[in-house]
Amino acid sequence: MKTQRAKKKENKLKKLIGKLHLWFGLLIGSIVLFISLTGALYVFKDEIEGLERNKYLYHNEPNIESKEKLKLKVLEKLVNEQVKEEYPIHWVNIPIDRSMTYQFYWYEHDPKGWNYFKEYPVYKSAYVNPYNGKVLKVYDEKNAFFNIVKSLHWGFLLNSEWGKWLTGIPVTIFVFMLISGIILWWPKNKAARKQRFWFKWKNIKNWKRKNYDLHNVLGFYSSIFSLIFAVTGLFYAFFIVQAMIYVVFSGGNTTYPDFSHITTTAPLEMRNDTTLDKVAAKVEELNPDAYAFSVDLGHEHMDDHEHPNFSIYVRQLSYSYHKNSNLIFDENSGELLHVRNHEDKDFGEKVVNANYDLHVGSILGLPTKIIAFIVSLMCASLPVTGFLIWWGRRKKKKTQTK
Repeated sequence: MKTQRAKKKENKLKKLIGKLHLWFGLLIGSIVLFISLTGALYVFKDEIEGLERNKYLYHNEPNIESKEKLKLKVLEKLVNEQVKEEYPIHWVNIPIDRSMTYQFYWYEHDPKGWNYFKEYPVYKSAYVNPYNGKVLKVYDEKNAFFNIVKSLHWGFLLNSEWGKWLTGIPVTIFVFMLISGIILWWPKNKAARKQRFWFKWKNIKNWKRKNYDLHNVLGFYSSIFSLIFAVTGLFYAFFIVQAMIYVVFSGGNTTYPDFSHITTTAPLEMRNDTTLDKVAAKVEELNPDAYAFSVDLGHEHMDDHEHPNFSIYVRQLSYSYHKNSNLIFDENSGELLHVRNHEDKDFGEKVVNANYDLHVGSILGLPTKIIAFIVSLMCASLPVTGFLIWWGRRKKKKTQTK
């Protein structure tokens, strides 16, 4: 049995936690509401865009069994002639399914731009028939609804380096609030436990009690998933979170696998207009069951940084990014130098690779996306119900002092 002294200490600690939970809630409540709602909006991006773009995902070219795709450099030239964009094409997504279109991307990042629209001078995609080079559709990805929602969610449309602090700090506080909320929710006895797990409103008419129950019950059921979404969001804001996640799930490894020593050794003279086609053919040969892969076309860009080697990212699944492979090629000869498949990676790498899918709920496809959507709405409700609890108590105190 607990002594009176221990109970007093426990009550004092709970009161302090309660006050911090309240003050932090009032401080960041509106930000949590905004981040949660924009997160909920973003969850079904792929499904909604897929419906809208479905007719351009497939080229409907007849008799493709007897036809050959155009060379990548030929396709690049044809796309440039049709789109007439001032910036060079950055990369191309190549699906393994021969009936699908190629997607060419223009993407430039200017770190000096103070807001989202200045930071990305161009972000476009073109859906292209790889058999004749015809551009079926061009999308302005920068001004697309879901990418604006993403930037709002990430940093209120500000430069990503600044914006991550404006969301990262409140989300860090939100993590504390989730943990403190569980401590405050934890029932003292069996009678209290019955009330905490579900709504007991049969004889309850008071809206304050119903609102209190909503805050407690929804907060409890959403807490585990909310913690996952919050921590995976902080992964993008703070490098220390990335490092901690890898160290924990890799079993204590403090050095992330590095393959920068595997580099191009063949002379530049060996590179020609068919080098990328040789690379693409090898990727398709080794990954016949994959969804798609990306090939950088090798041009200079605004924020160009040193690439230690020519790496190809292979996406194995259509609905998720966590299962992927990385192939390193000699940029000049097109020879394969290294393969790192999903199965070769340690658990820490797999968790890092799964971070985006965990954050948006796509890790297991539609079922986990539905969970992510519902939990995001629950998170959005918590600042509202929490504020109403505080407001109701505040009014009650004012009434009692009159």
